Amino acid sequence: KSSQDEIKELLCRGLIMTAKGDKVDFVSRFFAPQSGVPEDAVTGSAHTTLAPFWARELDKRNLVAKQLSARGGRSCCEVHDDRVHIGGTAITYLQGKIWV
Repeated sequence: KSSQDEIKELLCRGLIMTAKGDKVDFVSRFFAPQSGVPEDAVTGSAHTTLAPFWARELDKRNLVAKQLSARGGRSCCEVHDDRVHIGGTAITYLQGKIWV
């Protein structure tokens, strides 16, 4: 069985893995084969969970994170009580309009 198959059997939306970073505050990977995403390149929603955890662990409010996927990316996370502000660099790949 592959690790993707094993993760797919978990009764959850996805799996977040994290560790303290060497050159950044923390690193992570996010797998969600149950949701059709074998591995997400950079996951803001995962960082909203990880940032408060690492803020407590490292006793700091402003954190730099790196997602270690094949494409990867860096995020700046700022923890404010019950909110996490996330920033970084992105590339526009789609534009559109929605009429309601």
